[in-house]
Amino acid sequence: MSRLSTAVPAERYLADSQVLFYLTDAVTQLLEHKEEYTQFGLIRYFAEYFSSVKNSNHVLFREFNYIRATEHNRASFIRVFWRCFRQIGKSGDLLSVPEYRSLLQLLCPDFPLEVVQSTARIVLTDDATDCLMSFSDFIYAFQLQFYYQEFLDSVLEIYLDLLAGKSPNTVIVPTSSSIEQLLSAKVEDNDKEEQQTGVDSSTLSQCVDALCDRINYSHPSRSCVRDILEQTDRVTYSGLLVSLAEHESINQTIGALPSRAELLIDPEMDQELDKLHSVVPQKRQKSGDLGFLLEVDKEASSSMEAKLRAAHAETIQELEKTRNLLNM
Repeated sequence: MSRLSTAVPAERYLADSQVLFYLTDAVTQLLEHKEEYTQFGLIRYFAEYFSSVKNSNHVLFREFNYIRATEHNRASFIRVFWRCFRQIGKSGDLLSVPEYRSLLQLLCPDFPLEVVQSTARIVLTDDATDCLMSFSDFIYAFQLQFYYQEFLDSVLEIYLDLLAGKSPNTVIVPTSSSIEQLLSAKVEDNDKEEQQTGVDSSTLSQCVDALCDRINYSHPSRSCVRDILEQTDRVTYSGLLVSLAEHESINQTIGALPSRAELLIDPEMDQELDKLHSVVPQKRQKSGDLGFLLEVDKEASSSMEAKLRAAHAETIQELEKTRNLLNM
């Protein structure tokens, strides 16, 4: 988040840093659990809250609406997910949509299935969302889908307008209400579009450029989108998503994940994951034996859950401190 600067107006700083959002949430949490927090003192409570925001631990075990509320929250959740479950990629296991959702629900109990399904469509394309996915393929597609969801929904509506034969001058930049109406038929439309040859890349590029001028939510850089669309004369929506997910500038802009070459490298977390072997039976960690992913949900109220989560946290010390003070 931006540091306070005399060159930046107060209103701009507050809007860009989302300070008021986090302050509101901190006060809300305090009022809901004031009897518990009074023993720590207000100064320590707010210090710990904003320390967890800075360190990206604040999204652990929070509701879905919270983890997607700001760009920082989304990037933080992507990074936490990577650090917690990188070992799956290192072991070479391939997981299904329900299994990836089970992992996400360990960090966010109400994480919706729809986001995971949309991610699977980027990885698997066509209508093969019941197939298995590698961790590396899934996480970069998930990063794109989760961080830029509103932008992708808007581009899909533009794409379908162009596919239906509308001229660029009559394509309407989507609104939030029109997007909601579109999403119910999204799967069916995607199936139909794959039978087409796509749309003209330069026309789509012009429309996306106009979209970026009008929207106030996050979007990939125009140069990134332009670079992808200049590679071919025609493009399908699914082809565009695959290219965006694989584009390194997307990864660098969000700043949550390392490059693909370094995705499975994290010596600090390796030390923490060693502790997991003393908690989870060895037989559950053999390749292909992934029943424990779903069983963890059934053990959510047990003491084992705390140990599993602690072992997967960014650091054991920060996680326990955050959980004690914020009850997240």
